[in-house]
Amino acid sequence: MKAHAIYPGTFDPVTNGHMDIARRCERLFAQVTVAIAVNRSKVPLFPLEERLDMLREAFAGMDFVRVETFEGLLVDFARGCGAQAIIRGLRAVSDFEYELQMALMNRRLDSRIETVFLMPSEEYTYLSSSIVKAVALAGGDVAALVPPGVQKRLEARAQR
Repeated sequence: MKAHAIYPGTFDPVTNGHMDIARRCERLFAQVTVAIAVNRSKVPLFPLEERLDMLREAFAGMDFVRVETFEGLLVDFARGCGAQAIIRGLRAVSDFEYELQMALMNRRLDSRIETVFLMPSEEYTYLSSSIVKAVALAGGDVAALVPPGVQKRLEARAQR
């Protein structure tokens, strides 16, 4: 039996890079919980409920994916879900230092939960939610960067 993994993030918004990482998880894990982290120090473009809707829509038909939210320590959430792993995407070397620090702290908090680093396809190595938002809000075309439902929501935000 393959393990259960948590793929956490703010997903503001979900991108095709996120989708790519989640698809890669299917070969490794029986179940993946895509978990929106509630971070009160961040001011997201999309409210939590809308991000949940976007993720549910994007992952529709992917039976191995469950979408949830959490607040507090990631390892507490992972333990509560019965997960054995935390998935983190690495786009570039610049991501690694921060992600390594987080992985080591999570290991210190609960050594039974492993962090697994996955790299996206080459076409998504530059892609981040921040870049997508900046391009979309400036009127740029993000159709190849995000799921269709996300594109529509970004276009609506750009017209405000």
